[in-house]
Amino acid sequence: MRITSSMYYESLYGQSNSKISNQLFDVNKQIASGLSIQYAKDDIATFTETMRLDNELAALSEAKKSAESGYKISNQTDIILNDFEDTMNRMRTLLVQASNGTNSDTSLDAIATELRGIEDHFITLANSSINGKYLFSGSAIDVKPISDDGDYLGNDGVMNAFLGTGVQQQYNLAGSDLFLGEEVLVKREVTSNVVNNSLTAEYPDFTDPNVTGGNVLISTQSTIRDLMGDTDNNIDTVNAKHQFYLRGTQSNGTAFNEKISMRDDESVAELLNRIGQAYGNTPDLDVVNVTMNDYGQIVVQDKIAGSSKLDFHMIGAVDYSGGGAANVTSLDDLDVGEKNFDRIMNGTSVAANQDLYVKEFVVSSLPPADGAATNIEAIVYDRTKFSENGSILSSTTPQILRDGNAFATPSTKLSEVADLSQGTAGTLDGTQFTMSGIDINGKPYTAQIDMKSTANGGSTFSLDGGITNYEIYNVATPRGAVDADEMTYQQYMDTMNMIVTGNIPASTGSDVDFDKAVYASNFSGGTYLTREGKIEFQEIGVSDTQASIALYDSNSGDFSKDPSVMTFNTNNALTVRDPKTDFFKTIDEMITAVENHSLYPDSTGNNVRSIGIENSITMMDDLQDHVFRSHSLVGAQSNSLTKAIERTELLEISTITLRSTVVDTDLAKASLELTQLQLSYEAMLSTVGKVSKLSLVNYL
Repeated sequence: MRITSSMYYESLYGQSNSKISNQLFDVNKQIASGLSIQYAKDDIATFTETMRLDNELAALSEAKKSAESGYKISNQTDIILNDFEDTMNRMRTLLVQASNGTNSDTSLDAIATELRGIEDHFITLANSSINGKYLFSGSAIDVKPISDDGDYLGNDGVMNAFLGTGVQQQYNLAGSDLFLGEEVLVKREVTSNVVNNSLTAEYPDFTDPNVTGGNVLISTQSTIRDLMGDTDNNIDTVNAKHQFYLRGTQSNGTAFNEKISMRDDESVAELLNRIGQAYGNTPDLDVVNVTMNDYGQIVVQDKIAGSSKLDFHMIGAVDYSGGGAANVTSLDDLDVGEKNFDRIMNGTSVAANQDLYVKEFVVSSLPPADGAATNIEAIVYDRTKFSENGSILSSTTPQILRDGNAFATPSTKLSEVADLSQGTAGTLDGTQFTMSGIDINGKPYTAQIDMKSTANGGSTFSLDGGITNYEIYNVATPRGAVDADEMTYQQYMDTMNMIVTGNIPASTGSDVDFDKAVYASNFSGGTYLTREGKIEFQEIGVSDTQASIALYDSNSGDFSKDPSVMTFNTNNALTVRDPKTDFFKTIDEMITAVENHSLYPDSTGNNVRSIGIENSITMMDDLQDHVFRSHSLVGAQSNSLTKAIERTELLEISTITLRSTVVDTDLAKASLELTQLQLSYEAMLSTVGKVSKLSLVNYL
């Protein structure tokens, strides 16, 4: 075959020119763009790795933004809590000033006024926001967390910052933790509120009321005769004529009744020891500390942390005639006695039994009018009426789960709260509750709620002593009377609501009539659990209700029977310390003590449930510890977010560097390759020129 000039040209220039031109174009493009590839087809492996690194950079960018946004909230919360702590320090200083006992009423009023201003400042701080988003509302950031009355309106929602795949960090502090949180290391402490003076010091001659002494406070060294008095000058060292009726709840939720009999000559310290034994103290182990403060008041402190169940109530009784009127099985029998010892001494008592002295240690309401004797509500522990505030009737006893320390909710079963060691062990079957009072129509009622297993026909309620029994229906299919151990608080409260509103089912044995009665009752009033686990009733459409409620175990007050399986409203001791925190309620109690000029709990004052200024200082210490722990948590969150931001920035730099090594052009290498290609291209052109000249000579 003859080789032509065109074949030489095509071989030396055509193919080489195209190839080198493409290579020159690629190198120039890499240098101009800074990228080693432009399209996936250029290098599949490099393109895939680049896309992976780009996704990683995008994720790091989002994580950084999320962490920075969370840090703003956490840091602002940190600043607010600094103000909280400074303000609490000021409040504590004012409480210490108020407690020194030398302040005039005017000074105490001035301190109380400043404290109310501090309370308003706390509410303002609690309602702090950023860009209209509230800091302490949980996840309900558009809801103002604290009402003007100090009620928490937010939720317990947690908000987390995204810090990477599967990694999150909380950045908010919900008000449910800050204002209503729980400190598991705090040991509950309760106190009686009756100041006890020595009656022997007041009346040195018990046979002559005109022989009077002075006021001497009872101490642990005092005798029972000093505490309970006498009507003769004989100290009885043989007969245990003084009876103390103790009721309460142990740390684990177990209820107890204990009758303690003591002689004249025994000491108050021995009485305190007997009280401790009722709570479970043994010679080798104390589960509670039972002491007497400087005002002759009994203080019970739990030694087991984290429980809010401990409770205390006690009355004393002595029959000065030497009879057995003080030694009873039912506290109702003490209703005939006299509570005012001065009336016994002065012969002014109007009690049915003027020789029977009944001494209260815990008072929940103002004493009866002058000249009245005892009233059974003050004597009993858990048969007191719900307190009234306008249209609302409120119980005092929170419903707390037996296992743990959480409040009950409407879906909680009563059996999860009840002390099942009482009555029929392990079950509510056979328990009977009594509900009495006046309904919203002004009609007196006494209802019994019988808790029964389905094997015994299921639970019922009656308004005529068990003659007509209305089934309390469950929500199963088919419907039936609810099993005692399956009854929820909502079903129990539905029954209460029907009774107090007077909406009773039209017939027994009909779930339709039962449902209609429940439905109708909800238009007249509502019975519900508060956030503190307390039962409340509110009548609809009125400013003041005429209704009243007392709700209790039918065994209540009978010391010959088991203690109450459950309590709903109690004439109980005052709480000084508790694992559960209610910030604004506690603040209000402290300020109220200053407003009442009460250095200590005093049942004779205008506010018989005032905790006193001295106890307020202890409560403030606990509040400060709680806020400090919450603040520490926020500080830890802020530190974690700061470190996350720093870590993300380092990862961004590292990833960008790695991406650069993968896809960026190596300028030195590209420049050298460009130079080599240029030389090759020039060499090719030179060769093509020489070949072209040779071909022309040959042609000629």
